[in-house]
Amino acid sequence: MKPSVRLLASACAAALLFGAAPGLAQVGTPALDRTLAPIPAPRDAPYPGVITLEMDATDIDRRIISVRQTIPVTGAGPLVLLYPQWIPGNHAPVGPVDDIGDLQITANGQQLPWVRNTANTNAFQVEVPAGVSTVDVSFKWLTPIEGAQGRVVVTDEMLNVQWEKALLYPAGYYSRQITFQPTLRLPADWQYGTALETTSFQNGVATFAPISLEHFADSPVFAGAHYRQIDLDPGGRSPVRMNVVADAPGMLAASDEHIERHRALVDQADRLFGARHFNHYDFLVAVSDRLGGIGLEHHRSSENSVDTDYFTAPASTLADRDLLGHEYVHSWNGKWRRPADQLTPTLNDPLQNSLMWVYEGQTQYWGLILTARAGLMSKQQALDVFANTAATYAEDNPGRTWRALQDTTNDPIIAQRRPQPWASFQRSEDYYREGAMIWLDADTLIRERTNGRKSLDDFAQAFFGPQDGSWDPAPYAFTDVTSTLNGVQAHDWATFLRARLDAVGVNAPTPLGGIQRGGYRLVWRESPNDYSKALNTELQRVDFAYSLGLSLNPANRVTAVRWGSPAFEAGLTSGWEVVAVNGRAASAAVIGEAITASKGNTTPIEMMLKRGDRFRTVRFDYHDGLRYPHLERIAGTPDRLGDILAPRRR
Repeated sequence: MKPSVRLLASACAAALLFGAAPGLAQVGTPALDRTLAPIPAPRDAPYPGVITLEMDATDIDRRIISVRQTIPVTGAGPLVLLYPQWIPGNHAPVGPVDDIGDLQITANGQQLPWVRNTANTNAFQVEVPAGVSTVDVSFKWLTPIEGAQGRVVVTDEMLNVQWEKALLYPAGYYSRQITFQPTLRLPADWQYGTALETTSFQNGVATFAPISLEHFADSPVFAGAHYRQIDLDPGGRSPVRMNVVADAPGMLAASDEHIERHRALVDQADRLFGARHFNHYDFLVAVSDRLGGIGLEHHRSSENSVDTDYFTAPASTLADRDLLGHEYVHSWNGKWRRPADQLTPTLNDPLQNSLMWVYEGQTQYWGLILTARAGLMSKQQALDVFANTAATYAEDNPGRTWRALQDTTNDPIIAQRRPQPWASFQRSEDYYREGAMIWLDADTLIRERTNGRKSLDDFAQAFFGPQDGSWDPAPYAFTDVTSTLNGVQAHDWATFLRARLDAVGVNAPTPLGGIQRGGYRLVWRESPNDYSKALNTELQRVDFAYSLGLSLNPANRVTAVRWGSPAFEAGLTSGWEVVAVNGRAASAAVIGEAITASKGNTTPIEMMLKRGDRFRTVRFDYHDGLRYPHLERIAGTPDRLGDILAPRRR
């Protein structure tokens, strides 16, 4: 930048913060003629008045959602409005404030100039004139039009309203003490599902009952032209519904048998937890390949996007099989019982993720177990899932040599699910799957010590089951987890957990303890297990991760290289295209045949690859054949894994 331009930029910045500099015209939004006031600290007191929010979501063609808010104020002076930054469920500061445009703030018809806080860019300040009782706020939520711009939430057939991405709220108050009164205008003939209480729905406008900001931000909407609601607990003590929107009406068709398995999911959760911490629950399900993918928990609802064949050809959609179970478990684990460092006063106070291995890890465990107990997944499919997870985190896992599982709980903040060049080494949100294996380890240990009289199910009832009907969050800390475990079975649970969370390298226990105590061993075979075979077909993946160390797509393009593998040692990375193997045109079958042909002998595998205009040939001195994980029963031992996966009868 040239010095003259740099000086001009500095002068402009000063003008925005402190008023126009002498001799320099104001640029953009008129600046406040003073320094910014401090952002008020939140206090646990009711905000005076009710904030109305009117959302117009009818501009489907341009994917623009218009918002108007009326915010009561109590006097003249600075008013700081916050756009939510720390989004529950995302565990990170990912509020897309850059999606907000045309922000206008007025009072009694008078334009009020606003300025953004440069140290906290989700905060906007205005000066409220004397004699004003409300300020009016309007803006446009410029939702992504294509995936490269962010998650698509509006399509021609449906929309996903996430209120926390389309509101401002006054600083200085706890979220639970601020009341909103929302309305939503939808395209003609569209219907919707939400956990919000509807007071009226006329001429495409839904009016909802007043609700605290805490619960408002936790109550999204799925709406669409093709909609179906399914009762998942007919005659039950509190409504549990599945609200489905789809790209086309035929995608809404579900067999009675498939619906009954979803009802069994609700029943098995009742039997596991023994309580409900909601007055009603709404699964929001998008059957779509146009809406952006999502699986996000809320206290009385969840956002779930599934394959377009989810209802019409359920056998072919393994990738979505345990999604609803996982998100439903979060109503108990993560939303009602909430880590204390996640229970923050506002949506702009930083979250901490130290207990994600409970919040997400145990949810991952129960989501799989309940899916199997409900019949949405077979016992063998669940065993195959355990085999795949055990293989991922076995003793040769490269990431576990340097990074503790506990540290991965920081990944939502530091990585935010950005693509990684070396995922197997860098580690990411391993507290999900490796965390689940810790809970399998604990479950089988309790079953072994009590000769099957107690299990982790007893922990679930003790930890998540009290206060039936309450949906005020109940915070917990590490010691609450260990004390509840000790109430089920006496053991040094703190050491048990910390050893698995904090150790690295040779000192880190592998996740095989729960597998072996469950009556199985991890073994390697030359063909994938049935679950992996079907899942790879569904997701169009080609897997040689545990042999050459390569993962590919059907076009033979390398999508990942396992750290420390033969492919890694040969200098390969993602992005290379496999052109030929042993003189034959490349394909998944040809690569597999070459690996098999080299097993147990000295013949190398010769692979030609291409990246851009560069070609290279690699010779792999690898002779251990194809390797895919399976679980094998240990003869003469209790089938504790089978017991865990079996439906509860009481």
